[in-house]
Amino acid sequence: MSSLYPILAALIANVLAQILKPVVLYMRTKNIDIHQCIACGGFPSSHSSTVTSLALAVGLYEGFDSTIFAVTCVFSFIVIYDAANVRYYAGRNIQLTKQLISDLEYMKGLKFNDPIYHEKIKSVLGHKYVEIIGGVILGIIVASMMYQFLPL
Repeated sequence: MSSLYPILAALIANVLAQILKPVVLYMRTKNIDIHQCIACGGFPSSHSSTVTSLALAVGLYEGFDSTIFAVTCVFSFIVIYDAANVRYYAGRNIQLTKQLISDLEYMKGLKFNDPIYHEKIKSVLGHKYVEIIGGVILGIIVASMMYQFLPL
């Protein structure tokens, strides 16, 4: 069981983050959207919680001076950077493109008949920094609590 601790910590952190997304959304907006459980974006970041929990669990289990801890840290930094920047700006690019198409249709009277122009594309792909921080904190809590309370 103990060698499964890092993967279990990561999976539990991921599931908790996904379960918390509709709860947090409801607290903010009073809207119920159960689909947030499988959505990208939102608070807390499941990407950040998963990789943070994994890295901390590996550090606690294998040692913070181990090669595998170094690997999981680098992996975590890449995933968190991607969630906060690359995916966020890809989503903003989608929003801009949708607005541009709408403006061209309205202002110039152009008609874009190809179905690709009217395809429903999710524009929230990445995370704001507060969502990333929430995911990191959740990942730290999950890995720490499991290490403290589970027999390893």
